[in-house]
Amino acid sequence: MSWHLDATNITNASARLDNFAGFNGLPTGFFEVQSNSYSGSGFDRGHNCPSADRTSSVNANSATFLMTNMIPQAPQNNQQTWAGLENYLREQVVAGNEVYIVMGSYGTGGSGSNGSATTITSGHVTVPSNVWKVAVIVPTGDGDLARITTTTRVIAVNTPNINTINADWKQYRVTVRDIEKATGYNLLSNLPQAVQDVVETKKDNL
Repeated sequence: MSWHLDATNITNASARLDNFAGFNGLPTGFFEVQSNSYSGSGFDRGHNCPSADRTSSVNANSATFLMTNMIPQAPQNNQQTWAGLENYLREQVVAGNEVYIVMGSYGTGGSGSNGSATTITSGHVTVPSNVWKVAVIVPTGDGDLARITTTTRVIAVNTPNINTINADWKQYRVTVRDIEKATGYNLLSNLPQAVQDVVETKKDNL
């Protein structure tokens, strides 16, 4: 999943709704994950796009609670490591930036509060082995694509989906190329190749 985050998205016009719900717009024959499908699994309903990244309206926040926006995430990963990263990116927005975010998961098999599992919900939902995110941080402005250069800060994080994870997300920083290699995706592909070659091979260390 990918999204843009700026000050207009986090105005707190809506409180966190917690109205988890299945998405009934899936094609015929697709399994519809329900709000209680993760119950007893030992894994959190981990948001891809965080609720707190979409507080500009009730509709915006409600959309983040559709189960199509969830992955089975180890509680400590979701509530500590991942929450810390999400909060940090919102802090960058408050400081006068906007952020382009790409987030996903891959692999099979994680470890939640009930131990290891490869699937939940009677095999309908795969538990990923890794959860990753790439964030491009640019000062607030216009013409964003043209303003992203070889000196633009890009944060790439790849965490194991385990409950014994370190709470400090900075311990899991990698390069964008590392994530591309693991997932097969071509990330930040709209940037000029010369810019990609720099920002995708540099590990954030701030």
